[in-house]
Amino acid sequence: MRFSLAPREVRFFDMFEASVEVVLKGARLFSEMLRDYTDTPQKAKAIKAVELEGDQNTHQLMDALNHSFMTPIDRDDICALNSGLDDILDCVEALASRMVLFKIQEPTPEMCEFADLLLEAVEHLAGAVHSLRKMDTLMLYCREVKRLENLGDDLSRKVISDLFENEGDPIRIIKLKEIYGRMESAMDRCEDVANIIETIFAKNG
Repeated sequence: MRFSLAPREVRFFDMFEASVEVVLKGARLFSEMLRDYTDTPQKAKAIKAVELEGDQNTHQLMDALNHSFMTPIDRDDICALNSGLDDILDCVEALASRMVLFKIQEPTPEMCEFADLLLEAVEHLAGAVHSLRKMDTLMLYCREVKRLENLGDDLSRKVISDLFENEGDPIRIIKLKEIYGRMESAMDRCEDVANIIETIFAKNG
């Protein structure tokens, strides 16, 4: 058997690109779910299936890392990016399931706005991940993710303030606060991944 010490760059970059496309699929399905709020249990199940697909990609990448002698970028950065993408998809799945579990009859306009911000952020992360191979245009994508995360922070402060001021049902306050908080967390995870990609660029660009 022939043994090579050459780093198998294509494999890792291909796997990251496959992973971020699955995250993008989940974010897109969640945005569509809120925009067309019918058959929500089935739509949540579809997002769960995407999340399981993402888990499989995460495990495959870690297995590849464990069996690789050399890597195109630092092993710690591979682990961090792999984990960060998985965290975003976990957030998306948790949001979809809670819309059903909490029996949310209709999403608020702010929920739809959050979902659209999240989708846009993941679209830019996908662009950044696809740019890892050549280390070009990364920073433009990452800066846009951070801009969107700041918009998410502004929206979060507004909706929580409005919720306590205008909502009289304490149970609904608890449910909506949980969902809004998880939406903000999903945006935070996008910023975390952007930071990881910026670190990779700083070391390898």
